[in-house]
Amino acid sequence: MHQWTEGGSRLARFSRLDTRRLPSPCFVVDEVALEENLRLLLRVQQDSGARILLALKAFAMWSLAPLVSRYLAGTCASGAHEARLGREAFGGEVHSFCAAFDERELRQVLELSDHVVFNSTSQWRRFRPLALAAAAARPGLRFGLRVNPEHSEVAVPLYDPCAPGSRLGAPLASIEAPDLAGLSGLHFHTLCELDLPALQRTLAAFEDRFGAMLAGMEWVNFGGGHHITRPGYQVDELVRVLRHFAARHRVRVYLEPGEAVAYHCGVLVAQVLDIVHNGMPIAILDTSATCHMPDVLEMPYRPVIQGTGEPGAQHTYRLGGQSCLAGDVIGDYAFARPLEIGQRLVFEDMAYYSMVKTTTFNGVRLPSIAIWNSASGALRVVREFGYEDFKGRLS
Repeated sequence: MHQWTEGGSRLARFSRLDTRRLPSPCFVVDEVALEENLRLLLRVQQDSGARILLALKAFAMWSLAPLVSRYLAGTCASGAHEARLGREAFGGEVHSFCAAFDERELRQVLELSDHVVFNSTSQWRRFRPLALAAAAARPGLRFGLRVNPEHSEVAVPLYDPCAPGSRLGAPLASIEAPDLAGLSGLHFHTLCELDLPALQRTLAAFEDRFGAMLAGMEWVNFGGGHHITRPGYQVDELVRVLRHFAARHRVRVYLEPGEAVAYHCGVLVAQVLDIVHNGMPIAILDTSATCHMPDVLEMPYRPVIQGTGEPGAQHTYRLGGQSCLAGDVIGDYAFARPLEIGQRLVFEDMAYYSMVKTTTFNGVRLPSIAIWNSASGALRVVREFGYEDFKGRLS
């Protein structure tokens, strides 16, 4: 879920990182930049009264959980495994949503979560007795329904939760009054890397369709995709929107961005393994689009590499990965000087989504994970991966 954007001042700091101190490939997160984002999100919480949760689907680096938990209200999960990680590592509130629960997983989720959101009225009707029994044992447990405002803001259909025929969220026509019994909140999600005007248009559609249901609700979750920490985001106006919505409907508001938490905080360091020629120079790297940067192929988008320009200049190379997939191509880039075997390249803005979506396809080694402090220069590798991580996924 990336879009190609100009590297901001936080990413520019990585030009000071000595990549020779790292294994390759390696994800590197700047804890200083992360804390800057967290401070801004804390200000939004304090000024608006809303609560912001970390979406683990986007950023789940639990070695940084002590830092994150000082600023955010908790985490949101997509199932039992993320809910357990949120509970064990991050603390705070745990909110769980899944497109469809099976009973075994739901029982685990009910033990781990503070809010459990159902995707459809049929799931809620089926599991309502189980859920209410869990709430009787844990009185703080709350339940919600994800609704579909049927209002699209995302240009790429793959990432549009409100695209025609979407399986995510209950449209108004599918909800009857008895379905609301036992629910205390509603959840919607329409955004991806978007600014406040998109949220305002969504809220208008949401209130138009579901406003009558809010009278009996305690909370509303605005989902994710809010680009709050991007330079230029309308933060002060967001605070006003959140406060007015909460006061108008007498509800608590939640937001659950993932990307905004780790925006412009991390990079992926890789190195050149070989250079071949087939109509143009092709550099094969120890990283991979399909294994380590799947959004490059899914969205698709062209990641930014430090110190490169648009293709067409004198030293233009196609960059590809180690896997056997013919389409494992990252893109074409121009360099100031010819590439050399062993040269390190720095892919910008790789802290969110890329890290959680890596695979061991073809047995390609997973990137190591490191934490860097751009203020002090301190660097520590917190995880390296090997054969056992590949083998452990199979049987």
